[in-house]
Amino acid sequence: MDRQFRVASRCELLPYLIGLPLGLSRKEVKDLLRFRAVTVKGKPALRHDTELMPGEVVTIAATRKPARPAALERHGLAIVHLDDAVAVVEKPAGLLSMGSEREKERTAYRILNTHLKEAMKTRVQQIFIVHRLDRETSGLMLFARTESAQAALQRNWKGVTKRYLAVVEGVPADAQGTLTDRLSETRSLMVRRVEKGGDLAITYYRLLRTKGDRSLLECTLETGRRNQIRVQLAAFGHPVVGDRKYGAKSDPVRRLALHACELNFRHPFSGAPMEFHSALPPRLNTLVEGSARANRT
Repeated sequence: MDRQFRVASRCELLPYLIGLPLGLSRKEVKDLLRFRAVTVKGKPALRHDTELMPGEVVTIAATRKPARPAALERHGLAIVHLDDAVAVVEKPAGLLSMGSEREKERTAYRILNTHLKEAMKTRVQQIFIVHRLDRETSGLMLFARTESAQAALQRNWKGVTKRYLAVVEGVPADAQGTLTDRLSETRSLMVRRVEKGGDLAITYYRLLRTKGDRSLLECTLETGRRNQIRVQLAAFGHPVVGDRKYGAKSDPVRRLALHACELNFRHPFSGAPMEFHSALPPRLNTLVEGSARANRT
C-alpha cells in the first residue's frame, strides 16, 4: 500500500523526505526519486529541490517504499498514512490498542507514540486515541496527532465508515441484512444482548463468499460498541471463527477471524475525503480461499 504524507509548511522535497519518521537516508531518498517512486500532487517528482507547499500530498509508491522501521516491524505494526493531523496504522491480531491494568507497554498506542517521538527527536506526545480495536482483531486503526484533531474526529465519528471482514461458522440464510440489538457489558467484561437498557448496536452485513461450512461476511458498523460484531454474529447463529469467547466451535488458524478492512473519513483540518483499505490477512484468507462467491439476492 502506498504511503501518503501531507505537507505542513513550505519546504523542499529532499529535506522533507529525510525528515519523515521513516528513517530514510539522503541516498535512499535520491534512489526513490531516481526510480520515480515519489509523487507530489499525483505527478512523479524527480528533482530533490522540488518546492512543496502546505496541504500538498507526497506519496511514496508501495513498490519502492522503505523497509518498516525495526521497532514497528518487531511488533507487527505498520504505518499506512501519516500527516500532521492523523496517523493510520495496521494493527496485528494479539496487540492491544491501548493500555490496560495488566499491559501498558506493548500496545499499538505506546509503540507508535514512542516510534514517532524518537523519529521526531522530541519528548512531546505524538498521537492521541480516537478509537480502538479488540486485541484479537487485526486491521486499520486511526490515531490523531493533536488534541484538536482528536476532538474533531470524535465529534464527527458517526460520519466515519468502518468496515470489517469476518469469517464465520455456517452460511447465513439471507445474503445481506441488518443486525439490531441492545448490548450490555458485565463486570467480567463479557458483552451480552439484553431486552431492556444497554446500548443500541447496529451492524449491516453482506455475504461475500462461502466455502463449505464457512462464510466471508463484510460488516459495516452503524454504532461502535465493545465486541459488537462478535456478539451480534454469535447471536445470529454465525459466530466468528476462532471466537471461543462467544461460542465458536472452530479455531483452525489460532486467531479471531475478524479484520478491520476499511476506514473512510474527512480529514479533521482540511475536510478532504480520506479512504483506506486493508486486504484480508493470508492466514484468514486460507479459510475461504477458492470459495464460491455469493450471488443470492
